[in-house]
Amino acid sequence: MRDGRIHRVRQYSEDSGIKVLDRAIAIVRSVATGDKTLAMLSEDTGLPRATTHRIASALEVHRVLTRTSTGEWTIGAALASFSSKASPRLLAAAEPVMRDLVSATGESVQLYVLTGDTRTCIAAEEPPSGLTYTVPVGSKLPLTAGSAARVFAAFSRIDAPSNASFTASDLTHVRSTHLAESVAEREVGLASVSAPVLDADGTLLAVLSISGPVERMRPSPAELWGAELTAAVARFND
Repeated sequence: MRDGRIHRVRQYSEDSGIKVLDRAIAIVRSVATGDKTLAMLSEDTGLPRATTHRIASALEVHRVLTRTSTGEWTIGAALASFSSKASPRLLAAAEPVMRDLVSATGESVQLYVLTGDTRTCIAAEEPPSGLTYTVPVGSKLPLTAGSAARVFAAFSRIDAPSNASFTASDLTHVRSTHLAESVAEREVGLASVSAPVLDADGTLLAVLSISGPVERMRPSPAELWGAELTAAVARFND
């Protein structure tokens, strides 16, 4: 058993000679493949539970890891922002805007940036109670469906995926209104409305989204919360 554990740890990380660093990297690499409970993380890395918990907790302090609502370890905001090259100023500006938007709407709010052929959630705010839609920070979602995917396709230089759930006409409307909505498009039961966060030159920096259950946001998330979202996005350039 011990030999197997040593093999798994080395499989995740080269031996740098700095044991605690190698173990931390092993833990991060394990979590990067999917959210993990403490037991799963210990088993996957081959590290004792006490050691795993101590290092993972230290990584949480530095926001490299965080916890999901069910207590599993997941990638944290710091690592997500490093990998996506998100500006610290963007994240700092987003925090009060997103908090106020949650307060005004009672729904979940996310901030996404483009990462290759995916979009990555770099910040998220949730209402304190009620039925919510949680997107863990660090989550990578497709560009083929959903209101945020529509905004990226409309305002970035990428081509819309061939299997996208939206059309060129849909994107023209998004460019005109600076709003995109979707109802049960990417996930059954989920609705959302998204808007582009642009710099002074009109370059897309990120996408801000409000998401929640279809039954609360139908028939049109944009009509329901579009004005609030548009006002929130404008605050990024205040």
